Amino acid sequence: MDYSQFLVMKQEIGLLVVFLLVFFYDLFMPQGSRKSLPGFTACCMTVLTVLGFFACACCPFFLGSSQEVSAFGGMYETSPVISAIKNILNIGAVIVLIQSVKWANNQNMHMRRGEFYMLLLVTLFGMYLMISARHFLLFVIGLECASLPLAAMVALDKQRYESQEAAVKYILTAVFSSAVFMMGLSFVYGLTGSLYFHKIYMAIAGPNSTLLIVALAFVMAGVGFKLSLVPFHLWTADVYQGAPTSVTSYLSVISKGATAFAFLVIFFQAFGCVYHQVWEWMLYALIILTITLGNLFALRQRDMKRFLAFSSVSQAGYIMLGIIGNNTMGVAALMYYILVYIFSNLAAFGVIGAIENATGKVSMDDYRGLSKTNPRLAFAMMLAMFSLAGIPPFAGFFSKFFIFTSAINAGTTAIYVLVLIALINTIISLYYYLLVVKAMYISPDECPVQHFKSSCSERLALGLTVAGIMFIGLVSPIYNWLLNLTSDAPGLLTWFVQ
Repeated sequence: MDYSQFLVMKQEIGLLVVFLLVFFYDLFMPQGSRKSLPGFTACCMTVLTVLGFFACACCPFFLGSSQEVSAFGGMYETSPVISAIKNILNIGAVIVLIQSVKWANNQNMHMRRGEFYMLLLVTLFGMYLMISARHFLLFVIGLECASLPLAAMVALDKQRYESQEAAVKYILTAVFSSAVFMMGLSFVYGLTGSLYFHKIYMAIAGPNSTLLIVALAFVMAGVGFKLSLVPFHLWTADVYQGAPTSVTSYLSVISKGATAFAFLVIFFQAFGCVYHQVWEWMLYALIILTITLGNLFALRQRDMKRFLAFSSVSQAGYIMLGIIGNNTMGVAALMYYILVYIFSNLAAFGVIGAIENATGKVSMDDYRGLSKTNPRLAFAMMLAMFSLAGIPPFAGFFSKFFIFTSAINAGTTAIYVLVLIALINTIISLYYYLLVVKAMYISPDECPVQHFKSSCSERLALGLTVAGIMFIGLVSPIYNWLLNLTSDAPGLLTWFVQ
């Protein structure tokens, strides 16, 4: 084997270097110096992200080529678009790392803080493999590498029964969804005799069979579990509520974003030729159910983590709208939407984490009068809710605008109806997001959260997320750059047939 092929995996190698640095820091540094481990990890990931964006935007030689580069017999592929996707995930990971500093250094977690950061980096490595995989064997390796360590992360808070219960629910769901996914892959292999995406594409281009429809249903269900699409979402609220808030924020944003990108890759490049004949209507049904039921369940929630869990279920439906655009604008809109979602959702979880770390309160009723006792936290939460709801001029409005526009460009009556349903659901989501704002600014404050001072890391993370919410939507070159990137190197859509 030519080991020089590993040099194609520059971002994966960079992430492994960060992992080794964190591992040796935690293993050999004196006990008193280990409190700096969260900051050290965040700095290393920041450097990796900056280098990744620099390489993607300014230095094609660093990537090896300005177009797609494959390795290991075509099992692995990278390109400027794929590198940009990984860098978007890195941005979310850096913010989560900064938010987690106070939690990781508390008395219950200080002996396990190293495990948290190493597990997080391992899951991120698995997500990298999922996005770059062009063979289902490598994809499954990445999928399990991204899924199984998350169960350990959910169970890190050993002092809370809810954390252990959430971990059991997550691992059982992950195992079941992987089994469903593998069953679908066995059908695909039986039909095509290959696990390469492009060979599967060529083999199923002829007449469709019942077994192909069943296989695609199983594959879509397996990915739907990871993405929390209805009706595969029932684990989401319990796991989000029971897991530590830093882990929940990582699950809700980074894991969901990586799975959405992986969904785009495998269904376009492996099954794109039968989109209109087989899985188009499956996807339409999942989108409608996910957006609608996610919104309806969110209306009933009073626990903030469960509230954002069902909100993230609904957001997954909107993310899927970028996939049905089946064009470069759809890919750019999907990347932009997830970038905006990272800042918006992490801002909300940053406020929740700060209040939980200081007071232990997570109920929406506890947020009454927050604008009087902690006005800065209330302001950050208000911006997050406005952005998630899609209120202009915040970034969430522009992300929804671009995602709807990319879907409408498909130009069919069914798409128009689907987008109309999504728009109606946006009005519903506006109501329940404003419930949080009402609690903070309007509702009577009988027992408000007392004034407290957030830690420096929490303030830094909130500052970054608020800046992203306020400015990303107004800085049009970001979306234009993503659109030009996907237009110049449309590798994700290479095999798609209109």
